Amino acid sequence: MSISSQPQGAERRRGPLRAGERVQLTDSKDRKYTVHLTHGGYFQSQRGNFRHDVLIGAEEGTVFETESGHRMQALRPLINDYVLSMPRGATVVYPKDAGQIVQQADIFPGARVVEAGLGSGALAISLLSAIGTNGYLTSVERREDFAEIAIANVESWFGPDMDIPWDVIIGDLDEVLVDEPAGSVDTVVLDMLAPWENISAAAHALRSGGVIIAYVATTTQMSRFVEELRLSEQFTEPQSSETLVRTWHLEGLAVRPDHRMVAHTGFLVVARRLARGSTPLIVKRRPAPAAYSEPFAWETEELTERAISEKKLRKVRRDVAHRKDVEETGSAATGKHLSAMRDKLDEEANQRQIARYAERARRRQEISEENRVREGSE
Repeated sequence: MSISSQPQGAERRRGPLRAGERVQLTDSKDRKYTVHLTHGGYFQSQRGNFRHDVLIGAEEGTVFETESGHRMQALRPLINDYVLSMPRGATVVYPKDAGQIVQQADIFPGARVVEAGLGSGALAISLLSAIGTNGYLTSVERREDFAEIAIANVESWFGPDMDIPWDVIIGDLDEVLVDEPAGSVDTVVLDMLAPWENISAAAHALRSGGVIIAYVATTTQMSRFVEELRLSEQFTEPQSSETLVRTWHLEGLAVRPDHRMVAHTGFLVVARRLARGSTPLIVKRRPAPAAYSEPFAWETEELTERAISEKKLRKVRRDVAHRKDVEETGSAATGKHLSAMRDKLDEEANQRQIARYAERARRRQEISEENRVREGSE
């Protein structure tokens, strides 16, 4: 199946199940599996096996039997299912937090939004859905390999031929924001290690009343961002929160909370841009005892970012390339995108090898020079 024959936009979510698209299977134990349907494909699990052709052309929501007689149901995954199962390099923004960001930052149809820290593209999908075709999203990412994975994930969700109002920039957020006309941006979303470093640039780009919202993982980051916002005197008093989701067990009269829940993933800090020339409204409150009696945590601690292995990133890049082949052709065979990605990864490996050889030669030259100088001095 070619790209041109694949439905686009809302039609991707409607109609019979098609070869090349993903489905979410649920078995009688409530275990879920996300698979791409392919012509001649075969699914295997603890609850039985079946051929993909059983589902290709079937209506969404079909309940069917596997070869061993177990029943399963097939549905297209919702956005929260997709972002938690898609290939990733960086950790995704969880659906519960993405929903809060869209609401708290007032992401409306037609909004102009700048997002920093594209990651694997999970939040970008929610932002693009909210701004519609008349808005515009600019995503800034420092790592090209992360951006490559994120773009593939977003295109897989919306469709490769969709004209989505989105621009991805590899570079520094400060430069991007400063290049924006003053007061031209409605919302700045910061999902990064040190969001306080970009407060001044965000204040330049945001319109009066615009929203700055940061997604941070630790109390140290949250505290520093809040204090820096206050010191800037360009924003309203920050508000912070975290979202916890607890599901419930429902069976007759046995209604109780589940034993497991999606607890802390990150904090949200929200503030709004004051009008140019205005000074902040000082909130009157009694300071907590000893709140400012000791050095702030960020004055004694160093923030570090969790490293992601290059091996994992290479696997994810191959996975998203192969997924694109499957979506275009409906076949699990290696296609042009995976072949191109393998060639690209091989070339990158060759370049790394050349760089290592050059570094070793440089180091040997330095040692040789040091030895020559030492022998001359003796």
